[in-house]
Amino acid sequence: MPDFDPAAELKQVQEFKKLGRIRPYSQGRSQLDPYTAELLALYDSGARPADLQAWLKMPPRRIKVAHSTVARWLQRTLDKRTADRGGH
Repeated sequence: MPDFDPAAELKQVQEFKKLGRIRPYSQGRSQLDPYTAELLALYDSGARPADLQAWLKMPPRRIKVAHSTVARWLQRTLDKRTADRGGH
């Protein structure tokens, strides 16, 4: 029976947990970003986040995202647009 080395085991556990924290996607890049112009044009025409979500789901895009994802992306993008235009 091999000797149990708690320090080595703890190091393995910490490395394993660290791997679980690595994000599988690029930080700061949304899958909605390539459609920014179209989404903002739809929003400016009166579309709500639910409408934008449905538009993203339609072919050829077929992007399935949660309503909250669209709403947060829209708010962040509108805030950035306002700041870029010298707004409040």
